[in-house]
Amino acid sequence: MTKADTRSETSALRATWTAGRMHARRYRLLSRALRKRRQIRPVTDRTAQIRPADILCFSTVRNEATRLPFFLDYHRAQGVRHFLMVDNDSTDETRDYLAGQPDVSLWHTAYSYRLSRFGMDWLTWLQFRHGHGHWCLTLDADELLVYPHHDSRSLQDLTGWLDSRRTRAFGAIMLDLYPKGRLGAQNYRPGQNPLEVLRWFDEGNIFYKYQPNLQNLLVRGGVRRRVFFHSAPERSPTLSKTPLVRWHRRYVYVSSTHSVLPRWLNHVRGDIAGDPTSGVILHTKFLPEIVGKSRIEKRRREHFANSILYNSYYDGLMDDPVLWGPQSCEYEDWQQLERLGLLSRGGWM
Repeated sequence: MTKADTRSETSALRATWTAGRMHARRYRLLSRALRKRRQIRPVTDRTAQIRPADILCFSTVRNEATRLPFFLDYHRAQGVRHFLMVDNDSTDETRDYLAGQPDVSLWHTAYSYRLSRFGMDWLTWLQFRHGHGHWCLTLDADELLVYPHHDSRSLQDLTGWLDSRRTRAFGAIMLDLYPKGRLGAQNYRPGQNPLEVLRWFDEGNIFYKYQPNLQNLLVRGGVRRRVFFHSAPERSPTLSKTPLVRWHRRYVYVSSTHSVLPRWLNHVRGDIAGDPTSGVILHTKFLPEIVGKSRIEKRRREHFANSILYNSYYDGLMDDPVLWGPQSCEYEDWQQLERLGLLSRGGWM
């Protein structure tokens, strides 16, 4: 056997071992979600309203009463027909507001967000129970999905086209938006369009890294890398997501919506995917309330696996910084994002 043959055999064995490991990991995560289902209790269960062709949205929320009116209306206008949401023990009006929405099914839990894989165990159970066969959109309350033609075509149009291509997943890059002045100095009223306050993002500050185990292209960058993680860029938050999937009960997200199993669902960007249609998630985290919330979240230690590493991040937010700088670009529309290479129409014209 030649050295080339030996290398080829070793590579094949390694690939088989990795595939088996990812298969086992998928079923461990599904089993974990099955166990964690007892941690959530229904507040208002309207899932009997769900029709076979409905697009569903899944989210875990805590103290998001100011954002939710716009978040719901925005995605309703795109074509979401039902929202399945877990309230993680909110202390504001979040639970009462969501319970009163006719297209929302709501569950409550007081268990740890971090120890539930940042809410993904709870959502995995709901996706297993209610999402099978549906196009499922998984978002946080501070995320707004943008896709090509979203101003003139619905999610039903997009998913119908994806179905015609036998494509089961749609990828997006998260884009951090911020204001021009200090974060806490902005004016924002509950239910207002956050894009009226957060108009800017970092242009060109995007970095890619392929992860062979999960076969996904990891994306980092943006203002958080520039301002808060410049000394440890490898620890900056991940921006690549696969938020929209035609769900099967055997699927599971691995880390938030950054990666999903089976691995082929991660083929939504990069060379391995060709030229797929892709979108952007507008991340509206930096509303003025972030300054006060950072004090609370630093104390709770619920948002990062190693919260100590993120102490300086929270400290920076508590200082009420100005994120705007020479590399800041004002947000316009999805065509601008396409010109910058952040989303793609692919073959969908």
